[in-house]
Parts: sequence; structure tokens; C-alpha cells
Amino acid sequence: MISYLANPQRFLKFARIASPLFMFGAISFLCFGLWQSLIVAPADVKHGEAVRIMFVHVPAAYLSMLAYTALFVASLVSFIWRHNLADYGARAFARIGIVFTALCLVTGSIWGKTGWGTWWEWDGRMTSVLVLFFIYAAYLFLWVIIEDQKRAARLAAIFAMIGMINIPIIKFSVEWWNSLHQTATISNVGAPGLDTVYDVPLWTMIFAYTCLFGWLSIKQVATDINKARIRRAPKTEGATIKIEVV
Repeated sequence: MISYLANPQRFLKFARIASPLFMFGAISFLCFGLWQSLIVAPADVKHGEAVRIMFVHVPAAYLSMLAYTALFVASLVSFIWRHNLADYGARAFARIGIVFTALCLVTGSIWGKTGWGTWWEWDGRMTSVLVLFFIYAAYLFLWVIIEDQKRAARLAAIFAMIGMINIPIIKFSVEWWNSLHQTATISNVGAPGLDTVYDVPLWTMIFAYTCLFGWLSIKQVATDINKARIRRAPKTEGATIKIEVV
């Protein structure tokens, strides 16, 4: 499947089919998820109405790590096979990932203020997610400051692979160090701290974010392919009109 989509022409054909499907999935899950989150799900005993921030924050945290994992895989493919399509994918994942990471940080701070009485705490989870945001920013900055695109792709891929070290740190930080965060909310449904009444809206929003990530990624890669085609297209000189005076 990967080798099939490595061809830009085949990827564009795939995008014409997959992009609307992901968009439909994102809109459908998002509408159902918002209804579940804002209307069906009750207020929490401890957090009150602020518990609804969870339905935005947790999926954003999940997507921030999913996007970086995809960035790592694309960078690995780029580093080994030096394929332009892998570079397009890596940049698309980074652009989307940094937005979800920022959303995770902002909503986490709001939720922290309501639940813990502080906007920010330098614990392992919060700090490692902030580091992830800066890794995304540095990765994208490499593509901007290095004019030689082949060299930029090489260095950016190496940087992205090294940055992957931060993902398991984010995942296991709440177990390695004392943290305000509860453990294993997503991976263990019904874990302490998450009532089963919140499972449906939470997982629906996770599916919505995942479809949104797929849709935006496909659209961004397709856009980069078309831009590259325009740059490579031969430039024709404008027609000249010669007037002779007799």
C-alpha cells in the first residue's frame, strides 16, 4: 500500500476518494461527539461543567502524539529512500501536529486552573508536551531556514527521528514521576478517574479528531504535490508582437 501511494499520480487519485470520506467521518463524529459532550454527558461531581474540557483536551493530546509518530515514520522513509512524497507527508504531519499540541496545552491549562487551582505546573507530562511543541516548531523552522530542499529534508528527517525520544516520555511520565495527571485514561477505558458515562463522548471525539487528522493530512500532501508540479512545469515565454512600419 505504501509503495502504491508513493507515486504522486496514484496518491492524487487516492486523495480524490479518501479525502471526502475522511471529511464526512470527521464532521459526522464531531457533530455526534459535541452533542454527547455538551448535552448528554452530565457535569462531574468534582470538576462540574469544566469536565467537558476533557472532550477537547484528551483527543488533542492523543493527536499530538499520533501526528508525531506519523512524522517519525515519514522521516524514516525519507531518510532511507529519499522520497519527496515522504517529505510532503512529514511536513503535513508537523503542521497539523503543532496545532493539536498547542490546543492540548491551552485546554490543559484551562482545565488545570479549574481542577488543580493552577494554570501551569512543571510536572513531567506538562513539560514534555511543551517540549513536543518546540520540537514541532524547530522541525518546521529547519525547512524555512535551509534553502537547499534536499539538505533540509535530510537534516529535518534526522531531527524528527531524534525527537521521537520524547513520545514515550510523554506517555509514561505520569508513571515515572509524581504528577497531577491521572494515569491510563485512554488506554484503559473505565480506569479510575474516568466514569463510564464519559466513555462514549470521549471516544467519539477521538474518532472525530482522527478523521480530521487524516483529512487534513491528505489535503496538505495533495496540495504540496500540485505546487511541486507547478514549479517544475516548463515556463513558456510570452508571445511578442512585431510591428513593421512600411
